[in-house]
Formats: sequence, C-alpha cells, structure tokens
Amino acid sequence: MEFTAAASSLSLSSTLSLPTPKIVSRCSQLHGCFRFFSASIPIFTKFKTSPSISTKSLKLRLFVVRNSSSITAKPSSELRKKRSDSEQDVKLRALRELFSKPGIGIDAYIIPSQDAHQSEFIAECYMRRAFISGFTGSAGTAVVTKDKAALWTDGRYFLQAEKQLSSSWILMRAGNMGVPTTSEWLNDILAPGCRVGIDPQFLFSSDAAEELKDAISKNNHEVVYLYDINLVDEVWKESRPKPPSKPVRVHDIKYAGVDVATKLSSLRSELKDAGASAIVISMLDEIAWLLNLRGNDVPHSPVMYAYLIVEMDGAKLFIDNSKVNLEVMGYLKNAGIELRPYESILSEIESLAMQGVHLWLDISSVNAAIVNTYKSACDKYFRSIGNKIKDNPSSNGQSGGPAGIWRTSPIYTAKAVKNQAELEGMRDSHLRDAAALAQFWAWLEEEIQKDVVLTEVEVADKLLEFRSKQAGFIDTSFDTISGSGPNGAIIHYKPEPGSCSIVDAKTLFLLDSGAQYIDGTTDVTRTVHFGEPSAWEKECFTRVLQGHIALDRAVFPENTPGFVLDAFARSSLWKIGLDYRHGTGHGVGAALNVHEGPQSISFRFGNMTPLQKGMIVSNEPGYYEDHAFGIRIENLLHVEESDTPNRFGGIVYLGFEKLTFVPIQAKLVDLSLLSVAEVDWLNNYHSQVWEKVSPLVDGSARQWLWNSTRPLIKV
Repeated sequence: MEFTAAASSLSLSSTLSLPTPKIVSRCSQLHGCFRFFSASIPIFTKFKTSPSISTKSLKLRLFVVRNSSSITAKPSSELRKKRSDSEQDVKLRALRELFSKPGIGIDAYIIPSQDAHQSEFIAECYMRRAFISGFTGSAGTAVVTKDKAALWTDGRYFLQAEKQLSSSWILMRAGNMGVPTTSEWLNDILAPGCRVGIDPQFLFSSDAAEELKDAISKNNHEVVYLYDINLVDEVWKESRPKPPSKPVRVHDIKYAGVDVATKLSSLRSELKDAGASAIVISMLDEIAWLLNLRGNDVPHSPVMYAYLIVEMDGAKLFIDNSKVNLEVMGYLKNAGIELRPYESILSEIESLAMQGVHLWLDISSVNAAIVNTYKSACDKYFRSIGNKIKDNPSSNGQSGGPAGIWRTSPIYTAKAVKNQAELEGMRDSHLRDAAALAQFWAWLEEEIQKDVVLTEVEVADKLLEFRSKQAGFIDTSFDTISGSGPNGAIIHYKPEPGSCSIVDAKTLFLLDSGAQYIDGTTDVTRTVHFGEPSAWEKECFTRVLQGHIALDRAVFPENTPGFVLDAFARSSLWKIGLDYRHGTGHGVGAALNVHEGPQSISFRFGNMTPLQKGMIVSNEPGYYEDHAFGIRIENLLHVEESDTPNRFGGIVYLGFEKLTFVPIQAKLVDLSLLSVAEVDWLNNYHSQVWEKVSPLVDGSARQWLWNSTRPLIKV
C-alpha cells in the first residue's frame, strides 16, 4: 500500500507546487540519530552518520510527485455523478453559523485529518474532516470560509475526491501546477485582517500550528485558537460515534524481542545525555512499541489511545482504565508504570513544569495543547520566582527551572530497526499470508472462468475470509484496495457496496491488501488480467516490473538515503515518458502500523534518513491511466548486509531480503522487453515462492501456485 512520505495531514503553508518542498530538519537538531540493535547493547544507539533530516517532519506536510503539465485530472464537475448535495450543504451551513457566535468570531475554519496523536488511521469519532466534507481518504485538509469550502489532497486521492465531494466543495489537487497551498489560498481570498480558527488543543502539532500562524500573518490574518470548542463536533452532536474502549493486550516477548525494562533503561540513558529529566510520547505506535503493548482502538493498527511520560525514576501511562485488565495492570506495575486518566495529561504537564523538569518534546508530533501548556506553565514558574523566562527554544542546560528540549523522539528511529525476533515474526507471518493469497487467487481465477458475477467488495470480503483462517490473524492492515479497470487508477481506492464495479475477465484488476498478525504486518499488491491483456497493458506492466526488479536487486553503500534508490524503480517508465504520483517505498512496522518512518524510498530528496540494516521497506512502483486502469507490484523488503567482493572506503554495502512471496502474473509480462537477467530474477523469485509456500497449501491452491510459478523462457 503506497503512502506518501507518511503524510497523514497536508501542509498548511509549505509551497507544494515547488519541485523542492520545504523541509524542517529534526535530526539536525539532534546530536545524532538513533537505532535499535538487540538486547545485548543499548537500544537507542546513535547512527554513525552525520546528522540527517528525519521524515517525521514529513507527517506534517504533504509531498507530492514532480510537477508535469501532462499529468492532469479532470475537474470534479466533469466526472461527478448527479446527486443531492443537500446533506453536505446542511453541514456547511451549520458550521458557518457558528463562525459569528460570541467567543468565536472567525472568517475561516481549518479541519485537518488527524487525531490528537497525528495518526494516519484514526478512530471513527475523530474523523471530523470526513464528516464535514464527505471525503474519506486518509490524507486531506478542509478549509471552510463564510462562502467557500475547499479540500486539499494529494495525487493518490484525486479520483476518489472527485467522486466523494459534493458541488459545494472545491477540490485542490495539491502538487499540480498552479494549485495554491491552504495558506496561500486563504491569503488570496480573504480580505486582510481576517481571523482563521483552528482547534489547537489536539488536532495540530505544535510546529504545524506555528507554521500556519507565520504563513497567514503575511496578509495580517490572525490564527484564532479555539481552545474550548471544536466546531465540527458542535455540528456532529449526538450522532458522533463514541470513543473506542477495546482492551489492551501484552505483546509477547517472543515477538517483541526486547523487554520493556531494557527499552526504558536505554531511553533513560538518552534522556540523561540530552539533559532531559522526562519525555512526553504521544505517537501511538511509539507507545505500543516501547511498552510491548498492543491495542484495538484504531482500525488496522494494533494501538491504543494513550500518552506516556517517562521520567528518570518512573513512567506514567495516560489511558482509559477500562481498557486495562488485571493482567495488563500487573504487567505495567511490574515495569514501574503508573496508570493515569487519559484526560489528565495536561495537568500532569503543568505539574512537571512547576517541578522544574527539563522536558523532551518532539514538536513535530506532540500536539500544540501539550507544548503550549508546558510553555505557559514554565512562564508561570519563572514569574513565581521573580524571573522572566528567556525565549530560548533550544535550551538544553541544567540550570535552575524548567526547560523544553525540542528534539525528534528517539523511539521514532529505534522502532524502525527490527531485532531478530521481530524479523522472524515478519518472515513467518508473510508466509502464512502468502498461503492465504494463494488460496484466494486460485478461488478468484476459478470463479471468473465460470463467469460468476463478483463485485470488488465481494472479492475483498473473500480475501478477508481466507486470511482470517490463518494462525495469528488479527485484522487487515488497511482497507483492501480492490480496483477493477478504471478503479485501479484510483491509487487508494476503497470499494463501497452498491456503487463498486464488477471484477471480470475484460479489464486489469489491482489488489493491494495486507494483514495484521500477532507476529507481523503484511502489505502486498498484485495486478492481474483474467482475459487477454492488450499490448499496451502488457508494456506498462512490464515496465513497472522492471522497476520493481531494479530496486529489489539494488546494492548500495551504508548511509544511503532512500531517495537515491527511487530512480531505480522509475527508470524503465521514464524511458517512454511515464511516471507515477507516489513514493516508491515506505517503512513498515513489526506487528504495528503498516506505514512508519523515518525511512522511505521516494523522489522527495529532503528525507536524508539512511536505510539501515534491519529496516523494512516496501517496493511498489506503479503506473496509472486515469479512468482506464492501474498497475502496481508491491513486495516488502528487509534491508540486510550484502556480501560484496569489495568494500570501497571500508564501509558495508547493503541490499534487500524479500519478505513477500506471491506469484507475479506471467500473462502480463512482455518478455521482449525483459533482459535475460530480469527473466532470471522472475524465475528465481517464483522458484522461491513455490519452495516456501507450497508446503502450506493443498488442492486447487497448490495447483494454482504450481501453474503460476513455472519458469519463463526468453526466446
């Protein structure tokens, strides 16, 4: 599943139309980046590299592909089916009526995608942007003024947004030539001196709120922090879903690899080195990884809504106690972790400041409410002792009084480098997943040959049925992208009952899916044709395959950032003037989020995070013809040391180990375009697929696997 640089929200002010987007360095503020090796040495060990740019900042901004006047999407009005817009109009009218209420007084309101933890996938009760706009994609920002409503999203979602937005909304195709950013648009359409409202309490990270404030101040606009009210919630009212309250579970040490005591000890060493006495952790997967806990609060991601404060002599987990059973409570007590109510996080932040704590805060992910609360409490502290706090955001000193330490969370990178137990879990879960996919593809091919009418939703449901029978299955890792024909060109397409297409033998079918298992996370895409593909479809597929092979075979020096490898995957497409509107690879968690940073493989060359041994990335080049078809081939890869005959400069060279073992459809391959080496790669891959997966299947699935892995011969 492609993810644009881990972007769960859109930039509020960075200039998206520029080929080189603005990046805020976070690892450059560190005295090094951090990595995780094993329990035998410190978990949070610095990279042997110069400071680099963490892609965590990319979560704050949407980065899109290079601009091309030849790549355009038709206006929504040309494609949208006629439908009633009354429901969306009622919501917008109700929202705008609140603008003039006492204590509000705004001219525009910004509705981001994220929850209080900057998550990609969020609980239904926090899907405010989807509620107000009708657009359900995971990335997007809505802006409503007194007479206009606009939504920004990236190239993965252009076609989906065209379908879902009513005529009351303007679709802003972020990254296309001439498309303004949200702040540019507000500066352009609002008269000078207007007031732009946001919910600063939790929906904006601290630096995103500051970035917005700076951007719109150029036209004398003012950001209004509406602390006590969320306007969308006021419109949503009683129909808003309740917050999740599902139980938390302990993630077994045989899958986690390192116990919580060792992880906390290593983290505290980092705190000491940084001059901090406590750290606030708000990213849900970071909390889950650090504490070896898993939850069920968020669809597709085994995490729980919580905050964590780690101090030198203890830790506090802020969570709804109803989610914590006696087993987990005992586990946390043994680890020295106290439970606190989820809602009490701000009062605890105030208390830490008044105690003079030097607090580590990752302002790229920690929400503005926490950061502002700490800053205000620091001011109060110094006023109480008769001194005025100096505005020194980089203060790391241990002199008297509280001080904020603004650095990337060390857990962010440590989590990305898997230990041996995590890697084994990923390998094992991928083989079980491959068995489920073999059963599924055998079933689907047979049904299509029998002319059984199947919708995209029915196909996705059947895949879930096969996966759910595998040992350790928990959930899907994202909504299955089951796209037939033109729907395959919608990069993050989600079929809906009653409006989806039929899967047939006449068109290409793209299936991007994944699963959460107790020991690992999977993400795999295959594109197939059940009839006779056209010569053009075969050429496009083969060029995507060539890019996939080139990246898979890459060998590169350690400390190489992912953007260096991106051209490997695009080169064959570029030769005939084709490209795709998304990154080539994203990080993947071990029994955690299907998208994680800081690593990525993308043309977005601002991300200087080196690929490190133990990281996992996807390899998923593609090609999409709007309203025609989509092609994507995706495997997950483990970064490993490569046994090269030479080591120029005395450094290690790296390559990739395959984790995904699912056949690539030979029917779609134009052998005349492949080199002998590329044919050998495909044959060797299919030989491995048969060897590893055939013992796990029988009957028609085994026969399908045999048929799908026969060697190809280039004449």
